Amino acid sequence: MAINTAKLGSIMQNFVTATSDVQGAVLVSPDGLTLSSSLPSGMDEERVSAMAAAMISLGERIGGELSRGNIERIFVEGDKGFGILSGCGEDAVLLVLASDSAKQGLLMLEIKRVLTELKKAMMY
Repeated sequence: MAINTAKLGSIMQNFVTATSDVQGAVLVSPDGLTLSSSLPSGMDEERVSAMAAAMISLGERIGGELSRGNIERIFVEGDKGFGILSGCGEDAVLLVLASDSAKQGLLMLEIKRVLTELKKAMMY
């Protein structure tokens, strides 16, 4: 699969800078390789990517064991903000980091929008 990394990078950067309360995002292959990222300085891109892949793998196993079907998203809420992990086709997952003041409904709409853009850019 040929991926236009420049296009993915542009989509990711625009998403992070234009979406209120989004602090960073990373697009990761299922095996934990970074496809594109726009993370806050000081965050280890490789570590974040590996954790995102591990989270989606574990989430899929839990979804299967609990008969919940295919996992749409994994939502982690901490006292300093959110981490939302969403599938992006079969070839990637998107992890979005948002502040605790993010409006969840609007954030989910923006994630859905950017996922559509990213999927189109990943088509070959």
